[in-house]
Amino acid sequence: MANTAQAKKRARQTVARRERNFSLRSRLRTAIKSVRKAIESGDKTQAQAVYRKSTSILDSIADKGIIHKNKAARHKSRLASSIKAMA
Repeated sequence: MANTAQAKKRARQTVARRERNFSLRSRLRTAIKSVRKAIESGDKTQAQAVYRKSTSILDSIADKGIIHKNKAARHKSRLASSIKAMA
């Protein structure tokens, strides 16, 4: 248990940061799933449109430091190659 003013404040900040990070990480996962779902549907134009929206979400979350920029790049690369492989 925090017993100094500084420790209590840090505990409050940690809780707020955790909630914010949790919601951002959830947004990230949803964006990735939506692209995968569009790829599975077989509509290449729709998949490309969803991919364009998702890349901005991935980049913004990487800029905030929630995930590493290389992880964001890896996700974008794999999704792009999946879209490119569509017939």
